[in-house]
Amino acid sequence: MRILLVGNYALDNQASMLRYAEMLSRHMAERGHQTEIIQPQAVLGHLAKRPVVRKWLGYIDKYLLFPLQLRRRARGFDLVHVCDHSNSMYLPHTGGRPASLTCHDLLAIGSARGLYPQQQVSSSGKIQQRWILRHLAEAHDVVCVSANTALELAGLTVKSAQRVVVIANALESDCSTAGAESVLQLRERLGIAQGERYLFHVGGNHWYKNRPGVLRIFKLVAEKLRRGADPVLRLVMAGAAFTPEMREFADANLPTGSVIEFVHPTDAELWGLYSGATALLFPSLHEGFGWPVIEAQQCGCPVITSNRPPMPEVAGAGALYIDPADEEAAAAMIAGHLGKLDALREAGTENAKRFAPQVVMGQYEEFFAGVLRMRRRTDGVASQQGSGGPRS
Repeated sequence: MRILLVGNYALDNQASMLRYAEMLSRHMAERGHQTEIIQPQAVLGHLAKRPVVRKWLGYIDKYLLFPLQLRRRARGFDLVHVCDHSNSMYLPHTGGRPASLTCHDLLAIGSARGLYPQQQVSSSGKIQQRWILRHLAEAHDVVCVSANTALELAGLTVKSAQRVVVIANALESDCSTAGAESVLQLRERLGIAQGERYLFHVGGNHWYKNRPGVLRIFKLVAEKLRRGADPVLRLVMAGAAFTPEMREFADANLPTGSVIEFVHPTDAELWGLYSGATALLFPSLHEGFGWPVIEAQQCGCPVITSNRPPMPEVAGAGALYIDPADEEAAAAMIAGHLGKLDALREAGTENAKRFAPQVVMGQYEEFFAGVLRMRRRTDGVASQQGSGGPRS
């Protein structure tokens, strides 16, 4: 198959989506298919220094100039796959080629519809999300990264002929347990003594990541441990820098040095943090998939996560589930299970095998073949009807 993958605008800084497109391209090429990534170029967007002006010039790059380029380039391919559903408006510009897309989550669309009041959306943002949903609803072939995302999509669209297939995200092969020496060196850099335990969290500061909740739960866990004979526990939070509110809470409520802020770790550092942790603490309020869950499991790190979908779907039997809305009960469960997490380590490692690239990319290969088969069947029916039907 000749597969053209539509990636994201580089100036939007959506690293995970760019990485996803690259991974899909590489693995499909390894399976013998011709692949190419096409994405909107920063023709005008890079000319402006002010973010507001850059955003509007970027819209010209993405929505006026790029469709013309996509229509021309698509002619040389068997099918076009849009790697991010937020680019669903490109589907009508695939030059008549069979087209599909991957839907990662519906948080932005839901926020624009008032389903998540924690995230305010501007008037222009609501218009954009309605535009995205309209084309998403018209897509014939859709991949959803979780069954929960597929269920949410079904609640937002009414197109009965839409083919929706659930294909989970794939783990990269270099996401694995770090060596003992690497973990020791990382601990020394962070000032964590050998044998000292720490919970680990990774994420951005979006409301649904619940990072303030991570700090509150950790405070309650630490208090419960101090009342017993358990050794001191620390918390490492990686990813985005703390918000002022998070920093204020930590300074006012947690012992100095008990929380370690690690801003934007490299992949190697991330694997080391997973590998050395007592557990991943991931009490997210909402996710499309939940990458850190399976990354932790792949690295042999026990997982403590929310009992909300899709986390149970993704983590399977390899996690301790808590209610992020009941922080006292969550802390009590964590404190009571810290010494009993080894069973989760083995179950998590086994669960992570479901997300191996060879498994997931085989599913994508089958999906793409199905898109082409359906298109050929549809074209054949249309051809017969146009010629007056089959001859006897």
